[in-house]
Amino acid sequence: MSQRYNVLLFDDFSNHCLANMIEPLRAANTLSRQPLYAWRFCSLDGQPVHSSSDLFVTPHGALADQRGDCLVVMPSYGYLKLDKREITCALLTAARRHKQVAGLDTGSWLLARAGLLDDYKATIHWDELTRFEEAFPAVDVVRERFVMDSDRLTCSGAMAAFDLASALLQRDHGPLLSMEVAHLLMSRGVATRYPLPMKSEDTLVNRALTEMQENLETPLTIQKIARKIGCSQKRIEVLFQAELRTTPQAVYKRLRLNLARRLAEETTHSVAEIASRCGYDNASAMTRAFRAEFGQTPSEVRAQVGL
Repeated sequence: MSQRYNVLLFDDFSNHCLANMIEPLRAANTLSRQPLYAWRFCSLDGQPVHSSSDLFVTPHGALADQRGDCLVVMPSYGYLKLDKREITCALLTAARRHKQVAGLDTGSWLLARAGLLDDYKATIHWDELTRFEEAFPAVDVVRERFVMDSDRLTCSGAMAAFDLASALLQRDHGPLLSMEVAHLLMSRGVATRYPLPMKSEDTLVNRALTEMQENLETPLTIQKIARKIGCSQKRIEVLFQAELRTTPQAVYKRLRLNLARRLAEETTHSVAEIASRCGYDNASAMTRAFRAEFGQTPSEVRAQVGL
């Protein structure tokens, strides 16, 4: 069942912030081939709103008509003009119809005014941290890019919205999907290393992923990868379980099959050629693994995109 995000937009909202929040959710749906997330845009009265760069958005409806898993409040510029009793009341009412509430960029200010961040950790755009802390002493204000405290989510700006979305994907569906989304949005179609969207001081997982990504056509054993990066196979297995909740063998297989899916969707290579490029000795073995992973054969995936 999809998680429903309702995004409350105000005039002068940031296009950048909106895209950084929603595009990772869209990419997660694309990569998983499942409707993991759904979203609707709303305004207070259901009327069109315009962004800071004059992009007009016609909402799906008014705030009062929305309910779902997460209410995302996104005022961005001019937020102090929105610090009004009627908006505070509207947010309080809407929050009761959602399991989580998120304040993006300066949205934290409006949530705090409504008392929705009292006794929670929260952040805001760093230019406003001092004023935010002084105005709302009941909020545990922290200088972080984003904060996830129980059912309250806040982030500090447009770029941090992507970090928050990545963290939500990791929380909801595991680190592998979050990694794949980051890779898709940052380096589509380029066989380079996966950027990890998590804070890990240990670089061995990244180095192992790099070796895997650079050796898809002729896969290495995990033992050989461990030797190349200067550690034991057991160490790699422990780290992958801790960081990615799975084995290095499973990750390596998924990387190869993801490449196979891209080749099936984006090229006219034969299934045998795709198998060879993904490190499989024969097309039948690759097709069986492909079907087990994605629920379709390469030929069926190709037919869907019209190749």
